[in-house]
Amino acid sequence: MRDRPGRAEVRRAAVPPVRLPMTYVLPLRWHSDSGLAELTDYLRWLAGRVDVLVVDGSAPDLFARHADAWAGLVRHLPPDTTGSGLNGKVLGVRTGVRAAEHEHVVIADDDVRYDQAGLTAVHLLLDEVDLVRPQNYFDPLPWHAWWDTGRTLLNRALGADYPGTLAVRRSAFLAIGGYDPDVLFENLELIRTMRAYDRTEAAPSWLYVRRLPPDAAHFRGQRVRQAYDDLAQPARLLTALAVLPALAAAVAARRPALVLGATAGTVALAEMGRRRAGGAAVFPAATALAAPVWLLERGVCGWLAVAQRFLLGGVRYGDGRIRRAAHPIRALRPDQAARRPGPHDSSRSPGWPRAVATVFGRFRG
Repeated sequence: MRDRPGRAEVRRAAVPPVRLPMTYVLPLRWHSDSGLAELTDYLRWLAGRVDVLVVDGSAPDLFARHADAWAGLVRHLPPDTTGSGLNGKVLGVRTGVRAAEHEHVVIADDDVRYDQAGLTAVHLLLDEVDLVRPQNYFDPLPWHAWWDTGRTLLNRALGADYPGTLAVRRSAFLAIGGYDPDVLFENLELIRTMRAYDRTEAAPSWLYVRRLPPDAAHFRGQRVRQAYDDLAQPARLLTALAVLPALAAAVAARRPALVLGATAGTVALAEMGRRRAGGAAVFPAATALAAPVWLLERGVCGWLAVAQRFLLGGVRYGDGRIRRAAHPIRALRPDQAARRPGPHDSSRSPGWPRAVATVFGRFRG
């Protein structure tokens, strides 16, 4: 994995257009067109540099409006619905990668905004690896984007963040059969599936790709759903579940120094992530202060996510619920594929410690 500071990718520079042999897949499912003009401007810029394929799962009236707005600009098609799946984004990605005409494929959410340098860096990295995992940053930075950046910085300090964009070699994606469309944390599922098949990966902390922040209402609505992702990551889940009991114990013992020490340690860890690989150029200094705020939020939402898993059967997604956050790598290995239950089998074990699952299972019963 590369981790070099001082890269030109940090900012969107005025680089002369260079058309790359690469396909940009944008899975889309909108319920309103409030951001249509801005996205169209970005797609127009993007179409001059790479092939763009929008897989649009929006309602028929919105799909028709998008087709008019993007005619002659991008390839615009609906997701392939011949296969089943709870996660519409995964269905869109699988449709797009299959339809791509190039070996190098960028997969990006509708709020991701690449620049020329970022596209070029991804393209060059895909000459060497099967999957590239860039680093997102929010710009602009309203209060809720500042808040969520605390999570990003902690992830950077402890390893790598989970961005809203990945890039893959099409041949590698097709060879592994894509990835499960019945999980919530779809990017982690794709990363783990690639690893399970011994595919190579790069997570360059210096490769910064801008992301537009959601509105505040959307941010609030995503808190428990994002915490549900931790059900696929046992260490993160147990850390989140320990936050409130630890805070309560410190308060009960009247030891504010413990709380202050933990807060300072969290900020220091986030600051390490902020400075890593030239990150100070895109993460303002004040963002490290968001880390303890985010951690407290995750401590609350982690318990709510566990409650949804065991009391409601999963987290709300669209018109239904998704039970599984992501599979553990061992369950994704080729020798295990034939032994895995079907995608809608509710008897599948959650991908985290059996002891925890057993305790909550008994509580539910």
